[in-house]
Amino acid sequence: MAEIRNYTMNFGPQHPAAHGVLRLVLELDGEVIARADPHIGLLHRATEKLAETRTWIQSLPYMDRLDYVSMMCNEHAYCLAIERLLGIEIPERALYIRTMFDELTRILNHLMWLGSHALDVGAMTVFLYAFREREDLFDMYEAASGARMHAAYYRPGGVYRDLPERMPQYQAMKSRNARAMKDLNANRQGSLLDFIEDFTRRFPACVDDYEVLLTDNRIWKQRTVGIGVVSAERAVALGFTGPMLRGSGVPWDLRRKQPYAAYDRMEFDIPVGTHGDCYDRYLVRIAEMRQSNRIVAQCVDWLRRNPGPVIVDDYKVAPPPRERMKTGMEDLIHHFKLFSEGIHVPAGEVYAAIEHPKGEFGVYAISDGANKPWRIKLRPPDYVHLAALDEMARGHMIADVVTIIGTQDIVFGSIDR
Repeated sequence: MAEIRNYTMNFGPQHPAAHGVLRLVLELDGEVIARADPHIGLLHRATEKLAETRTWIQSLPYMDRLDYVSMMCNEHAYCLAIERLLGIEIPERALYIRTMFDELTRILNHLMWLGSHALDVGAMTVFLYAFREREDLFDMYEAASGARMHAAYYRPGGVYRDLPERMPQYQAMKSRNARAMKDLNANRQGSLLDFIEDFTRRFPACVDDYEVLLTDNRIWKQRTVGIGVVSAERAVALGFTGPMLRGSGVPWDLRRKQPYAAYDRMEFDIPVGTHGDCYDRYLVRIAEMRQSNRIVAQCVDWLRRNPGPVIVDDYKVAPPPRERMKTGMEDLIHHFKLFSEGIHVPAGEVYAAIEHPKGEFGVYAISDGANKPWRIKLRPPDYVHLAALDEMARGHMIADVVTIIGTQDIVFGSIDR
């Protein structure tokens, strides 16, 4: 008889299915996983330490770069922490704009997850479909903030500016004739809200397309059903949040349990799974995209009917309007002091958490009364989920590790923070 012994294999950090610079050391019994040891620290961004050397506002763009698939959601938690320390209430219109963009960001995140997860498991078409819709969402980001990804649109006290009255148009190109350009610009003739409303009407049919390709696909089900099963009790014990927790049947969602922004005024359902496997987590995220679309439609309807300010008028916290800054001495001084010295946040400590697309994203901030944080500690959801990879992968095959990494929806910017 040949001697059978365990092998140790490196999976990553340059593996296309690792979703970042993840190094997995796999102990194998044949092709069965005996142990999976995740090694992190290969990206290390030092965001928490950098925040101690920057003013409160200067650290805001770093939040976009943490989970670089859910940019505005990261900003939201950070702004909430600052606003709670300052004890300020933001304008109602800003609450609805934040709620709307949080949900657009959730769809953006889930489309990235769906496309890459399906690609890892072997389905190519879904990836192309999902990225088609992501382009529209990036156009919304760009119209509101000027940037397609790292928006820095949320600010302490509200949002950077109101929603634009005109959508950017595709410009004429040699490779496209006038008729093609007209078709591309057909839904861009009005405001950003018009474009978002058009998207909310089209998007449910797009989700139907994803489901036609995957939900009853026997290969997809063979690769996901019964893989990475986590019971409800175990999911709670491991600190799971978001779709990872709800996929195991626990209906916990901060938008319902600890409402923030305008979520207490929204009508939406919390999808939950029953078996706690990769297939259930897939179904939960698909259902979440439909519910997010529903919330966005409600926000669009409210924002159309209710104009108003989008940021507080306290010039110690938010800059004065640019026109006034260029004509009034007091406003110029406020502007200069705010961007050179920053906000002086009262001494204290606070924890602000939001229902991020991946789970509970929390910012624990300590202020000593200066214009810089004394300490910032971040609580990303995927860091906690990655810690459970060993438990989820044991007894499965090597190919199943790819499926489990995909179902966890990890991004390394926030893990190696």
